Order: sequence, then structure tokens, then C-alpha cells
Amino acid sequence: MGKSKLLSCAIVLVTPDVKKTAEYYNEVLGFRVVEHFDHEEKFAACYRDNVEIVLVESQKGLVKSNKAKYGAAYDAYLVPEDVDAFYEELMKNGAKIFNPPAMNAYGSYEFKVEDIDGRILGIGRVRSEDIFFN
Repeated sequence: MGKSKLLSCAIVLVTPDVKKTAEYYNEVLGFRVVEHFDHEEKFAACYRDNVEIVLVESQKGLVKSNKAKYGAAYDAYLVPEDVDAFYEELMKNGAKIFNPPAMNAYGSYEFKVEDIDGRILGIGRVRSEDIFFN
């Protein structure tokens, strides 16, 4: 029997205040939010096109980005159809953007955004597969 096909992936992010973070993901990043605040473990499911991000309220400890905690890596990577259009949308919505879209050493045209909890989101698309996949 062959391998089973994966259909999607949901990113799960822990947050100190799920309501506040869900509001940010809605207003700034353009996600539709489905609230599940009445559960023992408060969470919100955020949807935009084929992407799902689940925000879960922290029960203990500080929430830190991968960069702050480990010194490296994005916390999530989003792949829009049009990087420049998404960049312009986020600029208009007041997102904290670190850099305009640019090619990087591994063939991706991308930019970085910091969310309301200090997480770093990479946003981009592979533009040069010969660099990235070799």
C-alpha cells in the first residue's frame, strides 16, 4: 500500500490572551475567527483561504517566539499567492513588518512580520526552485 496523502496542516500557536490575539489575526492579518472561548482550554480557529491557525490560551509560562527562545527560526511561514499584494495589505492594516519582500539566499521571495505576541511570521514563496531544492 502507498503512502497516505496529507491534505492540509494547521499551525497551533500558544498565546497569553486568545481573545486579543484572535482580534489581531482578524483585523491585521485578515483571518476569519471562530471563537471557542467557552471551553476549558480556550482557543480560536483562524481561517484564511486554505490556511488554518489555531490559537490556544496559555495555562502557564511565558509565550516566546522561536527567535527569542532558541535564537533562530520563524514561528510560522505563510505562502500567499502574491507576496507583494499581501505585503501591501498588511502594510495598510498596520502590521509590524521587518523588511519589504526580497529574494533570500535559498530562493524564496519573502518578508517578515511580528504578530501581537512577538512571534515572527515568514511570508513568501519559492521563486527559484533550482536554489531551494538542490
